[in-house]
Amino acid sequence: MPYFAQLPTKQTAFSTFSLPFLISMNIFRRSPPSSSALKWLGLVSAIWVQSISGNNYTFSNYSAALKSLLNLSQLQLNNLSVAKDLGKAFGLLAGLSSDRLSTSLLLFIGSIEGLIGYGAQWLVVSRKIKPLPYWQMCIFLCMGGNSTTWMNTGVLVTCLRNFRRDRGTVSGILKGYIALSTAIFTDLCSALFSDNPSSFLALLSLVPFIVCLTAILFLREIPCSADDETENFKYFWVLNAVSVAVAVTLLVFDSIPNPNSFLSRIFSIILLSLLASPLVIPLHSFLKNRGGSGEVGEALLAGESAADDAVEGKPAIGEDHTIVEAMKTVEFWILFVSFLCGVGTGLAVMNNMGQIGLALGYEDVSIFISLMSIWGFFGRILSGSASEHFIKKAGMPRPLWNAASQILMALGYIVLAIAIPGSLYIGSIVVGICYGVRLAITVPMASEVFGLKNYGMIYNVLILNLPLGSFLFSGLLAGILYDMEATTTKTGGNTCTGAHCYRLVFVVMACSCGIGFAMDLFLAFRTKRLYSKMRALKR
Repeated sequence: MPYFAQLPTKQTAFSTFSLPFLISMNIFRRSPPSSSALKWLGLVSAIWVQSISGNNYTFSNYSAALKSLLNLSQLQLNNLSVAKDLGKAFGLLAGLSSDRLSTSLLLFIGSIEGLIGYGAQWLVVSRKIKPLPYWQMCIFLCMGGNSTTWMNTGVLVTCLRNFRRDRGTVSGILKGYIALSTAIFTDLCSALFSDNPSSFLALLSLVPFIVCLTAILFLREIPCSADDETENFKYFWVLNAVSVAVAVTLLVFDSIPNPNSFLSRIFSIILLSLLASPLVIPLHSFLKNRGGSGEVGEALLAGESAADDAVEGKPAIGEDHTIVEAMKTVEFWILFVSFLCGVGTGLAVMNNMGQIGLALGYEDVSIFISLMSIWGFFGRILSGSASEHFIKKAGMPRPLWNAASQILMALGYIVLAIAIPGSLYIGSIVVGICYGVRLAITVPMASEVFGLKNYGMIYNVLILNLPLGSFLFSGLLAGILYDMEATTTKTGGNTCTGAHCYRLVFVVMACSCGIGFAMDLFLAFRTKRLYSKMRALKR
């Protein structure tokens, strides 16, 4: 069956809940809610979850506190970040469970695991308990990293199935908010707690738990319905506008030197109000379609077949694959390696931003973390919508967007290696944009090439690149080369100051991006026919 065919929906234990309490208690008593309103409510709650799911990218905000408290070398600190990213490897459990457990249960498991993982780190950094042994800290960081795989799997699988015709746009929005979540956490902590690492970890443990418990009530899979494309376009435009407003608000706050408590409170109120504002979309959809239950319609390209491309006994590209069938294709391994070259090097910069900034003379690196987060958002949301547009207009293969991002990312690493004045600002923006493009493009592309039926498992196998890339580029490459350049401190740790500390690291990562560029061009060639068919049938 093609990737776009109608799939059976999951039944959740919370299927009786529809809109937020005010709506569900009053408006829905007279008539059943339309499936369109329920879909949009699910997407809004998914946005909330993604807004707090980027905690894996915030390690630099409290890594210095861990390094000082535990007297770690840079290699040991980098291995802690690898342990955090290793939690992504256990995302295979979330992938296996995605077609067996409800979305609600996936979110609940992720929220509990994050509460424990980041809660233990908060106890250590706040000195509520004595520092834990190194191996125990690795376990708790791994738990924190794994928690997001349950959240992301539940959100992405459900939303891509609910919005089959707009996968690129939906992926860009959801992945964009993951990028913004780093800045959201960083700036809220700065505004409310003056960048205190202990308070930051408290936010990481409690806020995702509360948000996921809220999303459990509203996010579920809805049968495919014949939606009004013009209405959908307007709703997506509103969501994109709100997300840009969130990003601009974060940028403005970051540009204010030493904001006082009053400005910080105003910023917090505006930010939280913007995050809540997308609720007007499901409310408007319900009021517009009140009294209708949503007409079930054909999914995109349902009834079409790619059998003419298939080898006997094997699914063709564009049809539903099991993970075993996908791993037997050339396309899967091209995508896997090119993904590694992009996200692996990007993670190395994110995980080491604290030490990169110190090496280049910046004591406070929060601005660079926020820049990577915010510009990563623009990379995700613009590439998601733009790639969807060019598929409909010209059948342009999505891998070409990844190829362009690899070249731009390589140039960013060259700028960082040269260490010209302001290079860390330029590098942070470029790496953030390209990392965002890579994530936003790969998510819908995997569902288009290998189908949606087993997408949860395929997605979690692909993101094994996060721990693998973290280990190769951050744990080994950056950690070893930094320690070679560093000098030992009196407390037993080490430090390095100067552009030479990471120069060779950036050169090697630029070369890796060159390899990824070649892989993406090859994948674009191999999927050209698939995207041409999609263009013909989407028009």
